[in-house]
Amino acid sequence: MPSQILVSRPYFDTRVAAQNGSQPLVTNPETAVKENVYAGTSAGLATAGYRSAKYTPEEWLANNSALLNRSVADRDHAERICTESKALKAETDAGTLRTQTAGTKHLGNRLQDIHRWRSELEQLIERLIAETDLLTASRRRLEKALDATEIPFAIATDNLSCRERRFGPDLVEDQVEEELLKEVELIRSIQALLKKTLDQTVNQIRLNREVKQTLELDWSDKQHAYSLDDQCGRFNNRSTDTQRHPSSAEVWRKFTLDNLRLAEREEVASQALRRLIERVLQETSEDLRAQCAAADQAFNQRCMELSQAKTQLELHLAQILEQIGAQERNISYLQQAVYDKEAPLRVAQSRLHYRTFRPNMELCRDQPQLSLLGEVSELNSTVSALQQQLYEARKSLSDLEESRLSLEKDISCKTNSLLIDREKCMTHRTRYPSVTVLSGY
Repeated sequence: MPSQILVSRPYFDTRVAAQNGSQPLVTNPETAVKENVYAGTSAGLATAGYRSAKYTPEEWLANNSALLNRSVADRDHAERICTESKALKAETDAGTLRTQTAGTKHLGNRLQDIHRWRSELEQLIERLIAETDLLTASRRRLEKALDATEIPFAIATDNLSCRERRFGPDLVEDQVEEELLKEVELIRSIQALLKKTLDQTVNQIRLNREVKQTLELDWSDKQHAYSLDDQCGRFNNRSTDTQRHPSSAEVWRKFTLDNLRLAEREEVASQALRRLIERVLQETSEDLRAQCAAADQAFNQRCMELSQAKTQLELHLAQILEQIGAQERNISYLQQAVYDKEAPLRVAQSRLHYRTFRPNMELCRDQPQLSLLGEVSELNSTVSALQQQLYEARKSLSDLEESRLSLEKDISCKTNSLLIDREKCMTHRTRYPSVTVLSGY
């Protein structure tokens, strides 16, 4: 064994080391002093072999005192922890009860909110359904009104086509023609307006149905959420069907408000569109009937004018026929007069001829000779005048015949025009739809 001084093992508490980590070794100060005192003596060297694995009484006392002190400190620490634990338990129990009560209250408020929103959704869904049904009925009216305009269009175009078959001087662009062209243009513009309004109506119905579907989905979600929150409200600490779930916050008020605002906006747009449809149908039907009345009035006026013109022509034709008869009799009378003058003229010319055969001094220009010459000259003048008058009468008769033909042709033209306007056009116009039919009912 080497000759060196052996000192006692230093005081070391393993629990303190465990708590404090790698702390420096703690040495009892009293023991350290004694060790330093006896470190250089011969007694220490003599007992060195017996003290290698033993503690000194001071170490034993120090260790005992340390154990007692440590136990007292551990007991005080444990009591303090127990007191704090009881206080913490009471506080957490009260907090848990308070938060659970608040959660139950919030669930109740949430159930009320969900019920209110669900009720508003239900009311708006019902209003949208009713509004969509009304708009669908308006769409059907638009379709019927659009179909009804085909009849006036066919009538107007048929009237124009029929009036193209007029001939002669009656083929004119009269007031009836203008009114019919206005009617055709009006019907085309009305058809375009009805088609545009119908497209808007179909689009609005689609939007209403989309919004209604959105509201129904939202209502379904709220119905499901209501049942879940109602079930959550019935949970308590003794419930056996509870388990842990991760929780997250959900913002849903704005979503429902946006849906409601969108639905209300579409509802207002649908109502405005229905009012527009009603006004369009009313105005278009009234415009069509007003134009129809104007065209009918023009037809009546034209037929009256044609009838008056035809009556005047027939009156003049009767007068012309009467005058033709009188002229024919006059021509016969003049021909007879010319024929009647031929015998006296022959007699007078024969007398003059035979008196030229008188002999010598008897061949003189006596009174009979002068009388015969005057008679022949007068008869020639009379025959010439009668022939000239006969020529004039025959020319007048030819003019009368031409007038008769013109009058008869014009009367035929007026008869044909009256047949077209009165019998065909006006009869066809009696099938014009009423205001009720043009309004889509």
